[in-house]
Amino acid sequence: MASVQQALGPLFLLILAGALLGWKRFPGEGFWSELERLIYYVLFPAMLVSTLACADMASVPVVALASVMLGAMLLFAAALWLSWRHAPDWLSRHMGDAASFTSLFQGSIRFNSYVGVAGAAALHGSAGATVAAVALALMVPAANLLCVMAFIGAGTLGEGGLLRSLKALTRNPLVLACLAGTALNLSGIGLPGWSGDAISLLGRAALPLGLVAVGVALRPRVLVSSGSVAWLASLLKLLAMPALVVVLCRWFGLEGVARDVAILFAALPTATSAYILARQLGGNAELMAALITAQTLLAMLTLPLWLAT
Repeated sequence: MASVQQALGPLFLLILAGALLGWKRFPGEGFWSELERLIYYVLFPAMLVSTLACADMASVPVVALASVMLGAMLLFAAALWLSWRHAPDWLSRHMGDAASFTSLFQGSIRFNSYVGVAGAAALHGSAGATVAAVALALMVPAANLLCVMAFIGAGTLGEGGLLRSLKALTRNPLVLACLAGTALNLSGIGLPGWSGDAISLLGRAALPLGLVAVGVALRPRVLVSSGSVAWLASLLKLLAMPALVVVLCRWFGLEGVARDVAILFAALPTATSAYILARQLGGNAELMAALITAQTLLAMLTLPLWLAT
């Protein structure tokens, strides 16, 4: 437990530092929105490309990792959808209307990539970062596709929303970075010459700045009016999802670094970018902000417990 807390503690401190900067509105609200765009479109993709292009793919049990992580995500997505469509009245009230359900769905399925990669690297160094990058290559496209399908099924998309969402998915910088890094690795090209060091240096800025940006995005005030949906989503994401992954790891024989990364990603709080998707596709954006805040704060308690199992 001590080693897990020692690895994750600095990450949580960076998030809290970001929360303090956001509360003080320093150096200004416009600064953080533009910095987050830089992280999302440039720095984090650079980190993924540099990690995947030079990774020892043979050391990662890709089939078992995919079976556990994608299996848990698909099972959870199906259970949430069926529960909302066929739930008794007492449960339907806690799952909310169509807009609120999409936020519940995102809050239960999506994960914060910055915390995940930073946590994997803190726990297991370059081996953890490699497995985390492979996990992102598997999960980012699946999570985005499932969430768009949830908006479609719930009927919250406006006119032209489906086409716009699918186009956005094909232009997702994390998806493109995962594809580029994997292609460079499998082709044997890698990152030749100075490009490797340059892209690696650029990518190193992604995680500390990304963690601070996570803290800036927190909005504790919205928790007061969030209702039961926010707490139900937090219960599902931070307790039920990692419990399912622990069982699946035993079932598929996933061990060592790959097991730790699978459990880490399952127990992560939801992604801050889910708020933007909720605004664009007709979801309950205020509820999404509450979910992000509640899960990020609660994960500081639950993550070390799951990783110590």
